[in-house]
Amino acid sequence: MTYCVAASIDAGIVFVSDSRTNAGVDNVSTYSKMYKFGVYGERQFVILCSGNLATTQGVISQVKRDIKQFMPVNLMTVSHMADAADYLGNVSRSAQEKYTDGGATYEASFIIGGQIMDAKHSAYLVYPQGNYITTSADTTYLQIGESKYGKPILDRILDPSSSLDTATLSTLVSMDSTMRSNLTVGPPIEVMVYEANSLLLNRYYRFEEDSEYLRELKRSWDRNLKEAFSKLPPIAWSSNWDKTKSNEGLEKK
Repeated sequence: MTYCVAASIDAGIVFVSDSRTNAGVDNVSTYSKMYKFGVYGERQFVILCSGNLATTQGVISQVKRDIKQFMPVNLMTVSHMADAADYLGNVSRSAQEKYTDGGATYEASFIIGGQIMDAKHSAYLVYPQGNYITTSADTTYLQIGESKYGKPILDRILDPSSSLDTATLSTLVSMDSTMRSNLTVGPPIEVMVYEANSLLLNRYYRFEEDSEYLRELKRSWDRNLKEAFSKLPPIAWSSNWDKTKSNEGLEKK
């Protein structure tokens, strides 16, 4: 299983991915699911992968070949981020159909984000069928893989005005929550932070399984969650609380 997330906010984009692949309890391997492409000062892209490993590796290999062979359409020639997502969707669909006729077990999903010249930075989720969606003011993040466990923290914390540090911490906590609930998602954890309009990818972090920072993040989040839980109003108050509120409403009428 996989968990990847990209948070696109006004200040830039944060990409986070795990590195565990699982083909059964006795076949667990580690592969990076984060790839970067670009030209300093002109364009920068980060791609996150989820799904069949052979398909995702085939897609990334084709993306690299297209750049190396100066194909008419590749990540170095597209004019807009939407064109980059469209190109990636076409490559993905071709890779799935090459040997399998698009069989469901060979599906793959991708997140591609970045910036081209002076256009606004953005991120897109590319589905196995080749179509895609992007972020918005209401939905500032995209997820692929095991998404449900890490969603609540993102919904509560992220908004377009969040700082890059806030976005990075919230996506890392999202990853921690996913690892806590699904053992098939795990380290190394890769993080790429792209600052808007920098056209440079220079903030990269890789956290191994024995990372003390990841351990402290987990301990702090667990501790603060339990502290917040302990301060919730006791359920024993509920009847009196609701009755008081109802009476107040009647009195006002």
